[in-house]
Amino acid sequence: MTHKTIRIGALSRVEGEGGLRVRARDGRITELELTIYEPPRFFEALLRGRAHTEPPDITARICGICPIAYQMSACQAIEAACGAEVTGPLRDLRLLLYYGEWIASHALHIHLLHAPDFLGYDSGIAMAADHREAVERGLALKKAGNELVAVIGGRPIHPVNVRVGGFYRVPTRKELAPVAELLRRARDDALATVSWVAGFDFPDVELGYRFLALRHPEEYAILSGTVATSDGTAFGVAEWPEHVTEEQVPHSTALHARLDGTVYLVGPLARYAVNHDRLSPLARQAAAEAGLGPVCRNPFQSIVVRAVEVVHACDEALRILKRLEEPDAPYIPVEPRPGVGHGATEAPRGTLYHRYRIDEAGLIAEADIVPPTAQNQSRIEADLRELIEPRLHLPKPELAAFCERVIRNHDPCISCSAHFLRLDVDLG
Repeated sequence: MTHKTIRIGALSRVEGEGGLRVRARDGRITELELTIYEPPRFFEALLRGRAHTEPPDITARICGICPIAYQMSACQAIEAACGAEVTGPLRDLRLLLYYGEWIASHALHIHLLHAPDFLGYDSGIAMAADHREAVERGLALKKAGNELVAVIGGRPIHPVNVRVGGFYRVPTRKELAPVAELLRRARDDALATVSWVAGFDFPDVELGYRFLALRHPEEYAILSGTVATSDGTAFGVAEWPEHVTEEQVPHSTALHARLDGTVYLVGPLARYAVNHDRLSPLARQAAAEAGLGPVCRNPFQSIVVRAVEVVHACDEALRILKRLEEPDAPYIPVEPRPGVGHGATEAPRGTLYHRYRIDEAGLIAEADIVPPTAQNQSRIEADLRELIEPRLHLPKPELAAFCERVIRNHDPCISCSAHFLRLDVDLG
């Protein structure tokens, strides 16, 4: 009888703190836990009693990598509760801002967190010594995304210009012009990145994912849409609680989510499968040249899908900038009223859902936030089981490194997913 135990105390090259424990006996995995030990952060509790205008600023602090995702989902939920809808140039500006975050986040993950796995380096810094041009290209992409966020959002990290109903101030065309030039160069860099990552050596695997992502009738969904799955299920964002449930597990401060009782996946692979036909023509061409079909079920190739999404983000941002008109006002009025509002957008790592109940005083009475990584945790554990078991014969260091690669495929943002932890205290 043979036993094998793998413990990874701290995962490297992911946002936040987490670990992995795997136990196997006679070639079969008996225990597997992706442990999220980062302390719970109680944002939902912090929101209670706050004014209806405050969630965009408070929830932005959940994540330094994708604060705009939290601001946009929060704004949409509050506006839905209050019967308001942002359209026209203000919506275009929101989409532009979000594209900036996508470009910056994906560029960081591709070049500094994920590519080292395929090229045999422990870090992006070590990789830069031999792949300087690629790393510099990634940094230039991230700079372009950051600049777009800064011009519209007020600063690149935790933007301060977003408000319920729109913005505090709208940038002028003169302020946006230099960003357009950056984005034109970024689009070329994004196309080069697709070609680069498509040449990596990928394990030949295909997993039976159930995908979930937003689906928009005209756009590659990011800012709004209907919730859609790869098996044909579709429902409105307001119906989210009827389909998605969360449960606490003993080994994690992040909740695990289920879609109608089943494990599912959100993120680039899901968005691509649900929305491939909505990519810009240039991004669709880049995907085809990279060897991607309309659906990709190889988690290691998520790096290619992310690169294609960067092409799309740059291309669409330039298209919006070309047609953008100055709005009549920087925001629309959003007056509080009692009710419940739901909002969902596509963060770089997947669908991000917010729900708020506003009371008669215009204050937040309830808040519920379901981040992408919390939704993906069970699926990541399923990936590990499927992909590790045939490789249990490998030496422990090699197997541990492979486990980290499997986890990094999904770019988990552990800080985002750390959630409310139920605490029972018995004082006797």
